[in-house]
Amino acid sequence: MDIAYFLTLVLVFFIHTNKALRLKNVVPITKGQIFPKPQLQITYDTQNILNKNEFRFEYVKGSQICDVVSIAFNRYYKIIFGSRLLRHKEKEKNLSTIKKLTLMVHESCEQYPSLESDESYNLEIANSLASLESKTLWGALRGLETFSQIIVESEDGSLVINNTLINDFPRFNHRGILLDTSRHYIRPSIIKVHLDAMAANKMNVFHWHIVDDQSFPYVSSSFPDLSKKGAYNPYTHVYTSDDVKDIIEYARLRGIRVVSEFDTPGHTLSWGKAIQILTKCYSGGKPNGDLGPIDPTNNQTYSFLETFLRELTTVFPDKYLHLGGDEVDFSCWQSNPEISEFMKKKGFGQDYSKLEQFYMQNLLDLINKVSPKTGYIIWQEVVDNNVVVKPDTVVEVWKDPWPEELSMVTKLGYRALLSTCWYLNYISYGDDWKKYYKCDPYDFPGTNEQKNLVIGGEACMWGEYVDGSNVITRTWPRASAVAERLWSAQNVTDVSDAQGRIEEHRCRMIRRGIKAEPFNGSGHCEYEVDL
Repeated sequence: MDIAYFLTLVLVFFIHTNKALRLKNVVPITKGQIFPKPQLQITYDTQNILNKNEFRFEYVKGSQICDVVSIAFNRYYKIIFGSRLLRHKEKEKNLSTIKKLTLMVHESCEQYPSLESDESYNLEIANSLASLESKTLWGALRGLETFSQIIVESEDGSLVINNTLINDFPRFNHRGILLDTSRHYIRPSIIKVHLDAMAANKMNVFHWHIVDDQSFPYVSSSFPDLSKKGAYNPYTHVYTSDDVKDIIEYARLRGIRVVSEFDTPGHTLSWGKAIQILTKCYSGGKPNGDLGPIDPTNNQTYSFLETFLRELTTVFPDKYLHLGGDEVDFSCWQSNPEISEFMKKKGFGQDYSKLEQFYMQNLLDLINKVSPKTGYIIWQEVVDNNVVVKPDTVVEVWKDPWPEELSMVTKLGYRALLSTCWYLNYISYGDDWKKYYKCDPYDFPGTNEQKNLVIGGEACMWGEYVDGSNVITRTWPRASAVAERLWSAQNVTDVSDAQGRIEEHRCRMIRRGIKAEPFNGSGHCEYEVDL
């Protein structure tokens, strides 16, 4: 036999039997591993099979029946069975068949998730039986996500799942992502993809930095001119009341809180195009045409804010509003003679942080007036500038050195969020996710009581260089590293262990239509991105 012909036959044989050597990813991909890693997981060798035509989700007798969970049943059925390679026709296997996942939700159905929501769950797969148990519906959602991740598609197209026991709960209650929709407008459809990615990573707070200096896309029912004059385009680049309601509902169905941020007194240039509340800047004793932060000495400022805050506390159902308070440039205030006179009357001298404190105190009093139950989050500068805030204030730390800042904030007794080391808009070549993974909110000098005041953290995607064309790929799966840090146990720190799991998770998101970028070097996913 001709040697070339013989070698050809051998090659065809190996390809046909799927035993040919394959090029491998730089980082080997795991199979059926959970991301973020659960608190406790025991996996056994025994496998079970799932059949699309037989499988269903079902409440057990005595369980609370919640609309959010019932809708999630349909969503996860599509996730599990909707996209399959089916390389070959499914073969019958000598395995037990799981025909249903039963669910027990103990506590009554809440309308919206909150900071205090219990997201714990127990999941058990045992010889054709699958059961999920949770205190709340929000824990049920997290358990459904985990269930979907441990189902593996085998070489012949069958779906198999190992006998497994999982007890899981989040390390931190606030696991957020900030998305800036002012510097570049991001369509609601893209925001929804972002929310799908958050749900896949068990993140639960969408920090919506909706307006800023550059544009005001939020359509206010009380002050419609804000978006008419402040948006990039008042017809196409805005979020109508229906858009906002739709996004809040989409997030609710995934157990995600929507915390809106309307940053003041700085970052408000787009506001001044419709409402005359900004400070006039002076040069040589005359107005120079520039505008600065909100004018704290103008009575119209507070009448406007009272009405606007009343609207916001009605539109956004979450208990918390983010009030901003960062990067207030005092130079315009310093140049204005009317403000200088006001400072003199108040006895503030030349300490403009006292003027900021005056403004913030009035703002907080207005919130207490229009909605006493509303809590608020602020950026760290408010506390850095010695503004006196309510004891239950949440302070978001974003500047270095963050360990010293967290130590100071928690020593004052305030609850804190960390975002300093998770600014995803700063990009670098290579696997930069590892530095995000290594950052831990507890790595600061302080007592156990201080550490307990840290309620979580946020990854931030600021919008100077992202819009709908790249915001998903730039955020994911880099934000997944933050997700595991905020969900999993403190001792889950092994980067080499995380590499394969996060690579699998990236491919999992690709399969779900989330265009998560490659970040571990050369490789491939079984499902690839298509237009």
